[in-house]
Amino acid sequence: MISNEMHIRPIGYGAMLMEGVVGIMALVAATSMFPGDYFAINTPVPQYEAKIAAQYPIVNLPELSQEVGESVQGRTGGAVSLAVGMAQIFTGIPGMRGLMSYWYHFAIMFEALFILTTIDAGTRVTRFIVQEFVGKFYPPFARTDWLLANVSASLFVVLAWGYFLWNGSISTIWPMFGIANQLLGSVALCVGTSLILNSGRAKYAWVTLIPLSFLATNTLTAGYMSIRDNFWPLTGNPVTATQGYVDSFCTAIMMVLVMLIIVDSLNHWRKVLVQGAPAMGYAGD
Repeated sequence: MISNEMHIRPIGYGAMLMEGVVGIMALVAATSMFPGDYFAINTPVPQYEAKIAAQYPIVNLPELSQEVGESVQGRTGGAVSLAVGMAQIFTGIPGMRGLMSYWYHFAIMFEALFILTTIDAGTRVTRFIVQEFVGKFYPPFARTDWLLANVSASLFVVLAWGYFLWNGSISTIWPMFGIANQLLGSVALCVGTSLILNSGRAKYAWVTLIPLSFLATNTLTAGYMSIRDNFWPLTGNPVTATQGYVDSFCTAIMMVLVMLIIVDSLNHWRKVLVQGAPAMGYAGD
């Protein structure tokens, strides 16, 4: 997706920095609210009233709901609390006091666009994978300059994830997003470690090995706990059974594939450390 290899560093490193800025923004937005208001937004109403309301009472949530033009209590997931927090911050700027509703919906739109870019990139990458896989059996299908193959693979991918939405809602597959995102990070760190070792620079491998160890252990453990505590229990309810099976099996498949990549990487790293770095034309071989 780049036109020059010289662009890799500023784009990749810059994207990492901007991702960190987004995380800081989310923390600032959350801490800009009273604890009671934050918990009231991010906890289902019955649980909030039963367990949290006494310790963290609502302070100005009714006023916030009135200003943004919709009820925000019990809107879990983080999106609404981020939008409310950012709207509060923006309306603190002189002359912006009456624009609470505008800034709230602006932040919601920002989050929606962020998600849409992820779906766009995910669809494109999956289309490449589908073409490469089918190309093993029918080589012309792997050509990315063949319009029919591009459209056919793209249509298949869109229909595949659209099927989940047609039979449920975004909540059917959304719980897997965080797990898939961090597992992808683990795969990227495996690739980075292999690149460093293949380049004959084993002394720098700790730069990617340490975060890989932390991320893979954390995410695989969290994935197992999500299946055990969140996804599989849904299969016992006829209303949520489909979501429970989809989330459980898809998460398990992703975890198994990542574990296979990690095991294969460990075997490759062992060979490189014992036999030495392979002869390569360039570090990406």
